[in-house]
Amino acid sequence: MSIRVRINGVEKELDVDPEMPLLWALRDVLGLTGTKYGCGQALCGACTIHLDGQVVRACVTPARRAEGRSVTTIEGLSQDGSHPLQRAWVDLGVPQCGFCQAGQIMTAAALLAAKPKPTDAEIDQSLAGNLCRCGTYTRIRAAVKKAAGLPEEG
Repeated sequence: MSIRVRINGVEKELDVDPEMPLLWALRDVLGLTGTKYGCGQALCGACTIHLDGQVVRACVTPARRAEGRSVTTIEGLSQDGSHPLQRAWVDLGVPQCGFCQAGQIMTAAALLAAKPKPTDAEIDQSLAGNLCRCGTYTRIRAAVKKAAGLPEEG
């Protein structure tokens, strides 16, 4: 079956099984490997993408759900890594292993799109479903605040 979808602003036609997880269509068919496989059960957040601007877990989202819709992956957030979140992540040295970071950034981007000046509690609540095995949660929150133009903590 052919699925028409706009991926990172470009119209694509995917010739995949409609039940294939969108994660594998992105990674294996299109070569967009920034979206990571973590748990395969939508529990860790490593595979977070945007579907029509909303956060979804690509590992459990069938490709058919993307038909006629817009998908944004970490590669589509900015062409050159200049998105404010990406810059803040680098400036504050957020990643250690880096595995969860694309999902963290994509979740944070959706938060900032909906709430440009979130509170600490809103940041924590939004990112609660994204696991970081390295425990960089305080740096993640600081990077979100920096990208939002909020003052740094004491």
